Amino acid sequence: MPFLNRKSIYKKIEREHDTKVIAYVTGDRPNAETQIGADCIDIFVDILDKIGPTKRISLLLHTNGGNTAAAWRLVNLIKTFCDEFEVFIPYKAMSAGTLISLGAQKIVMTKQAALGPIDPSLVHPLGPHVPNGNQLARIPVSVEAVRGYLDAAATDLKIDNVAVLGSILMDLASKVHPLVLGEIFRSRAQIRFLALKLLKEHVKDSDKVQAIIDFLCADSGSHDYTMNRREARALGLPIATPSEQFYGQLKKLHKGYSSEMKLLEPFNPMVMVGPNQAVNYQLVRGLIESVNGGSYGFVSEGTLTRSIMQVPNGPQAEQLNDHRVFEGWKAL
Repeated sequence: MPFLNRKSIYKKIEREHDTKVIAYVTGDRPNAETQIGADCIDIFVDILDKIGPTKRISLLLHTNGGNTAAAWRLVNLIKTFCDEFEVFIPYKAMSAGTLISLGAQKIVMTKQAALGPIDPSLVHPLGPHVPNGNQLARIPVSVEAVRGYLDAAATDLKIDNVAVLGSILMDLASKVHPLVLGEIFRSRAQIRFLALKLLKEHVKDSDKVQAIIDFLCADSGSHDYTMNRREARALGLPIATPSEQFYGQLKKLHKGYSSEMKLLEPFNPMVMVGPNQAVNYQLVRGLIESVNGGSYGFVSEGTLTRSIMQVPNGPQAEQLNDHRVFEGWKAL
């Protein structure tokens, strides 16, 4: 479904719900994923300037998550342009997407929509190396996994010997750089602080706010945990169920951008180019759209070259080169 078809649906939703719709999709196509990042802010500023101050803004969100600071900045930016902020989730808004949703007065979830824990994972230049991988690649370190490891030693195993606890901490520091551990504990405190600031604006029961934060930051047990609208509502979040007509509109939009970005089809450059060939490519890996502002895509462009190399005294070997000439947001 091209943007013009999605635009007509955005217009219908705006008329029927007295709102202005902005769609933000970070692609989860296997091998071509994108995340919420600070690079989206300038695009949102341009779109919001075209919309201007308004009664209500609805963010249609599809994401696996991303940068916590960018999510915090984005939700506050949107809220400076409107009196009411709501989030539409056709399919999923995980991690930093859930954090954005915590700032909404209303979260509209379809029957298949999912939220998730907001405990961050830290990728740091001093973080652990990926085994047998790129020397510059780093393994994400889960904030709550580190906290859980230390809590298990002190609480579950009831280790109270200072020397033993010290050796456990030293062993951890030998595997995860001390500066990374410091950042982890700072991130843990920060995510709770940001969630508190977002929730307390529209959830007045302080005990309920704390229960939501505890569950999303730690008690859910795993960053992969998914929460449907029934559980989210029971937790105390302001969840709304779409009408059948509205559900159909959200489902069409989800199928539209999924089809355009090929989210269900893993990106495999080897099938795009034959032996000893060169193929130009363009991948749309993210979308930001609105009726007023048009459609922007996070685009990767370049040339794939597949060559066969003769190894001396050995079998032939294939080599794939990706000469990327552009990567970033552009108007589509």
